[in-house]
Amino acid sequence: MDDKARAQEMYSQFAGKAIETMTVWAEINQRVLRELVELGAGTAKEGMRVYSELSRNAIDAVKEGQATALRWQASVSDAPCDPAAWYQKALSESVSGAQQTFRRVEENAQVLTRAAERLQATAEQAGKGMQESFAGAVSKLKEIYASN
Repeated sequence: MDDKARAQEMYSQFAGKAIETMTVWAEINQRVLRELVELGAGTAKEGMRVYSELSRNAIDAVKEGQATALRWQASVSDAPCDPAAWYQKALSESVSGAQQTFRRVEENAQVLTRAAERLQATAEQAGKGMQESFAGAVSKLKEIYASN
């Protein structure tokens, strides 16, 4: 009878530790999933912000392109009267347009750089959260299996 009681006690301890272990892993899974969901939501939010800024820049570029085309169209009638002045004006407009284009490219690069920096910070934060969760789980599991 003594062996049977000890076997039953050992089984109860084993079952208790198994339940505690499953509880720890369930908590870890919940925390990690929360971190992943927050990371995904942050990534989606950042993607929308980037899309919005790039779209705004593209719309502004199209508007500027239309305005330039209208100016060119209006200035073509002046070309036969004073070809040198028209050529100088056209060259000036071309240089100005190229500068605006490079400014837009630079703005878009800055938008993407800032987005990448924010995403990196978000990913690092999520990684730290997950790392802390796993470290906490390891210590809890050590406590569970250290006690007899």
